[in-house]
Amino acid sequence: MRDTDDSSDLSRRGVLLAGASVTATALAGCTGGESDDQTTEAGGSDPTTEATTATESEETTEAETEEDETEGQSSYTVSMAPVGDVTFDAVPETWEAYFPGYADMGVALGQADGLSAVGQKARYYTSYYDELDGVSVDKDALVDLVGDSGIDKEIYYEVDNDVHLTDPEWLVSNDAFGLDADDIEEVENAVGPFVGNSIFRRTDEWHDYRFYTMYEAFEKVAQVFRKEDQYDAFASFHDDFVAEIQADLPSADARPNGLLCFAASDEPEEFSPYRLTDKGANKKHFRDLGISDALSGTGVEGLSESNRGQIDYETMLEVDPDTLFVRGHETKTRAEFEDTVLAFMQGHNVASQLTAVENEDVYRGGPIYQGPIQNLFLTERFATLLYPDAYSGELFDRDELAAIVTGDF
Repeated sequence: MRDTDDSSDLSRRGVLLAGASVTATALAGCTGGESDDQTTEAGGSDPTTEATTATESEETTEAETEEDETEGQSSYTVSMAPVGDVTFDAVPETWEAYFPGYADMGVALGQADGLSAVGQKARYYTSYYDELDGVSVDKDALVDLVGDSGIDKEIYYEVDNDVHLTDPEWLVSNDAFGLDADDIEEVENAVGPFVGNSIFRRTDEWHDYRFYTMYEAFEKVAQVFRKEDQYDAFASFHDDFVAEIQADLPSADARPNGLLCFAASDEPEEFSPYRLTDKGANKKHFRDLGISDALSGTGVEGLSESNRGQIDYETMLEVDPDTLFVRGHETKTRAEFEDTVLAFMQGHNVASQLTAVENEDVYRGGPIYQGPIQNLFLTERFATLLYPDAYSGELFDRDELAAIVTGDF
């Protein structure tokens, strides 16, 4: 928590701002991409691979530490596209993250008390933490960065954070937010630096710089908070979990394909389709579980920054996916989802003909934004739903994970 003494706080802020030098700012693309405020996100395949093509000279893979002999301070540098190198003279104590996935990363590193704001609280699903002893977020105390008219830059002064775990290109490239590069530079200089990369999808044209996988971005956040050992423990836990899951997966020809879409209504008639072939972080659990894209080869394009097309049940019936994943219902339980969305489909004259509906293989699609804690629970959820003969119950140790998050490992 921040020191409550005003003079100490101002002195510490001066140290942070003096050390937070952004040496490779890349606010290149203000192309006016559409905001994600409609609770949808881009699917679609993307030619960018998860492996970076950047050279080591463009970006370091570890935080560089330099000793300030005159001040006796230990400074360190974190490098992440698009901003580049950001040097800190003190570890940030207060922070915000537009994307809930980055909020989840900070929580996973034991930094929940310092989180003050997210883009929209309604999209930050924290119920997963209820199963982890000692892990919680006071969601009511968080500030929504997005207001009725976008994002007022004054909100950054009000929450007054040491660091913003947000991709500044995302903020300036979405016209609905009302921010430009000058606003970002002002906030960086007066409040604190930005460190982040839009990783949840890979279809925005303005995103012409390096993409990161979920765990590559998570490692950068760990460097910001100087929690590399905690990250290593979490990543090892994740790797072991995924390896155990994948060892028991059915053969590829026995796995279902899936159609992922968005429709928030309890009686949906039209859907915004995504593409499971997209390498965005929010589809990680589907990739890890070997779910193929039912839309591959159909000519149906996935939702993207510029494509807001929708499909109806007739189009869906032409594809006839094995499974149907519907986003927009994450606050419902499985039973509540079945009693509303699935029940409506079963009574619909076209939807009822879908194989997925006939077999009751229609599921909540999971949140658009997700981080490492949420991803573990989602992977477990879909493994037990899709492959009940192979998996049941809890697939990872909650106490062991909680110990990593709380630093007791």
